[in-house]
Amino acid sequence: MNRILAADIGGTKTKIAICCMLDGSIEAYRDYDTDSQLGGPAVIKKLIAHLSEYEGYDAIAISTAGQVNVDEGYIIYANENIPQYTGMRLRDILEEAFHVPVRVENDVNAAALGEANYGAGKGTEHFICLTYGTGIGGAIVIDREIYRGASGSAAEFGHILTHPLEEVQQGNSMPYYESYASTSALVSFAQQVNPNWNSGKIIYELWEQGEEEIGPIVERWTDEVASGLASLVHIFNPSLIVLGGGIMERKAIIEIIVRKTKRLVMSSFSQVQIVPAMLGNRAGLLGASSMYLSK
Repeated sequence: MNRILAADIGGTKTKIAICCMLDGSIEAYRDYDTDSQLGGPAVIKKLIAHLSEYEGYDAIAISTAGQVNVDEGYIIYANENIPQYTGMRLRDILEEAFHVPVRVENDVNAAALGEANYGAGKGTEHFICLTYGTGIGGAIVIDREIYRGASGSAAEFGHILTHPLEEVQQGNSMPYYESYASTSALVSFAQQVNPNWNSGKIIYELWEQGEEEIGPIVERWTDEVASGLASLVHIFNPSLIVLGGGIMERKAIIEIIVRKTKRLVMSSFSQVQIVPAMLGNRAGLLGASSMYLSK
């Protein structure tokens, strides 16, 4: 198989393209509003309508938010961002609609596969991948394959406990890594100072301009990012960590995170490379499609 019709279903946008497996190129790219608040059935009905506009492909590949049973192609669990999505048998629905093979993968795992085959992880056998956005997603690549764990949901890095449980009892944030190190957490920190600082882009630009009150906020957030990464380095001893998400496209931010992480890890682990993802919004599309490589 060479030409794969791929879709990347996110909480805000869904992206579609035809991916060519030979060279990792994409054609006929488009995106549209997912309208996730309407619930899983509506999301998939809209997806089918958009996929129906394509032709000339060998199979379909789906990257999607939520925990995925890859063998059977259904959603094990999805949070309130897409109501009524848990249990959705996506592969069966799409195979019935289009009469071609369908594969389904979790979005962060798909992004990691994309980076493994076409991006920052190309040529690396073992690495971990994290994406920083509303939460923190994770993926573990071992021998160029996704490690899935006992129930298929490994690498929930965003739910590592990084703060004392007492903080929950005192009514503060949940003690998870993503509560302090996601882009949403960065924005939350900033809005405690100025409610208008409501996006990572705005915060970065103000920081770059030398806004006095932003500096300590970025320092606190990068400390949180680095502390979680240091724990993962000590657990997995990876040669490479790939960081995705819009904020991680900023070279200056990556440099700070690398410096802080390496200060926290044992010297025998300091050879780890920490790099930004390369594929941007193509990662999930190419990664889902790459599930057909060597099949």
